[in-house]
Amino acid sequence: MFPEYDVIVVGAGHAGCEAAHAAAAMGSKVMLVTMNMMTIAQMSCNPAMGGIAKGQIIREIDALGGMSGIVSDKSTIQFRMLNKSKGPAMWSPRSQNDRNLFSQYWREALEANPNVDIWQDMVNALLLDGNKVKGVKTNLGIEIIGKSVVLTNGTFLNGLIHIGEKRFGGGRTAERAATGITEQLIQLGFEAGRMKTGTPPRLDGRSINYAILEEQKGDEDPEQFSFLQKTNLPTQRSCYITYTNQKVHEILEKGFDQSPLFTGRIKGIGPRYCPSIEDKINRFAERERHQLFVEPEGWNTVEVYINGFSTSLPEDVQFKALKQIKGFENIKMFRPGYAIEYDYFPPTQLQNTLETQLIEHLYFAGQINGTTGYEEAASQGLIAGINAVLKIREAPPFTLKRSDAYIGVLIDDLINKGTEEPYRMFTSRAEYRILLRQDNADLRLTKLGYEIGLASKERFDVVNQKIYNINQLVEELKKLKMNPADINDKLHEIGSSPVREKIDTYQLLKRPELNLEKLMKVNSQLEQTLKPFSREEIEQAEINTIYESYIEKERKLVEKVEHLEHFKIREGFDYRQIKALSIEAMEKLSKIRPATIGQATRISGVSPADISVIMVYLGR
Repeated sequence: MFPEYDVIVVGAGHAGCEAAHAAAAMGSKVMLVTMNMMTIAQMSCNPAMGGIAKGQIIREIDALGGMSGIVSDKSTIQFRMLNKSKGPAMWSPRSQNDRNLFSQYWREALEANPNVDIWQDMVNALLLDGNKVKGVKTNLGIEIIGKSVVLTNGTFLNGLIHIGEKRFGGGRTAERAATGITEQLIQLGFEAGRMKTGTPPRLDGRSINYAILEEQKGDEDPEQFSFLQKTNLPTQRSCYITYTNQKVHEILEKGFDQSPLFTGRIKGIGPRYCPSIEDKINRFAERERHQLFVEPEGWNTVEVYINGFSTSLPEDVQFKALKQIKGFENIKMFRPGYAIEYDYFPPTQLQNTLETQLIEHLYFAGQINGTTGYEEAASQGLIAGINAVLKIREAPPFTLKRSDAYIGVLIDDLINKGTEEPYRMFTSRAEYRILLRQDNADLRLTKLGYEIGLASKERFDVVNQKIYNINQLVEELKKLKMNPADINDKLHEIGSSPVREKIDTYQLLKRPELNLEKLMKVNSQLEQTLKPFSREEIEQAEINTIYESYIEKERKLVEKVEHLEHFKIREGFDYRQIKALSIEAMEKLSKIRPATIGQATRISGVSPADISVIMVYLGR
């Protein structure tokens, strides 16, 4: 019925779509198997992309040649750059999206690629040839043969939905759970666990009194995620802010005896940084209110998402509590919030390519690895799809270091430290975040994406031109000299100390209180100098100049640390030979199988003393 495929992708969520796109764009024949073609790339929870650290990931996906940034831009209804009051290492782009358009544009992108076939069915078994995967078997009994398989099952593996005392199988509301794969993987020797996530009720926006809520508009001059495809956003939809109160908390607390979270019916561990509203009330009893974001679901719908009110309480308790919130007095509810438990596989069972250690050519990406969030899932799908292709071609694997990208930090954390709760990316997880800014993702990664055949020649040429223009602008700033007599009065007006001799704009820009916008008031020639350059090029030149010493310091730190990555550990090395190792280190190293000494240093439970012992032993 089907030909043999290069890559079979199971699941068409954010991870699955990026995996299928990456493999197909690199020239491989791809089969994407989904349980429902109508929900390809569905935003199962909030209708938004990006945010703190997550926005950096979307920019990195785009820079490598992925699609999440382009699809997000085409479906954006509001765009904001978060943390602008802080330094550029903390700036994070975020878009509010039209849920239906996001899914539509992703499906159109996949269908436009002749290398992608799609089949609607449930995969309930892997086909194996010894310790290698050779395909999948579906619920209809169809065997699909492939050289590699990428599992991106999301919340569907033995998914169990909870609403109060009600519980029923499902991967999402109104969609059945996937069965069979977990049981087979456990039989093959994989370790599995349970996690939990949740979603808030969806409300009818016609019943909300927006006039008394706090409006949250998008940026006046909105940017976008993609470095390549330019989109306009002439109008935007506002979000709104409201708060819970003591009355709301009292009503919710009365339902705690029916909450699966507190009665023990939910066994899975939920996300620490995105707790349910009942969990927030229980853990932070001293707080009189909690902030809620009222987010539109799209351009032409009245459906509204209540960010911050995730819950699994009975639907009548949810409804009564909502009616006590400011602006929700006459609220109508489309559907209640719920919690969902699902299977995951601790990611310490993976290599840094996201290939499993036990089964060759089998890759895991997304929530199956214990992560939470569209962005984290999409980035894993991208890396898994790339490596599935490279493995088939017997080409070197594609990996990103912690100093290369947030994606590198994410995967390194997962495979070396594992996670016992849904993993979410934060800027604080990246020790080199001055280098890993959202604004320079293309400068860091597009060349790498082009070299493996994913990023297009057009994208590569755009980046090279941008690099040239940035360097040209820096040279222009160095040439633009200013005399003390011409600028000292203006410097005084903007709170900067006077200069005693002729100075170029480049050196003046290094003053912490100055930027190019302020310097244009000091020297009218500067505006003319900047005119030929784009906003992105000007921003890059400015950041690189102002933060030059910090950037250089971080680069030197990277060089110092990464020399350990050059010390390879041979595959199959037996750590039991090294008697001086601690028992914990021996167990962790034997399980995770680090490829380098550098990776070994990042494994929880492996001490500096253990590393010294290994290096001495290998030196022998």
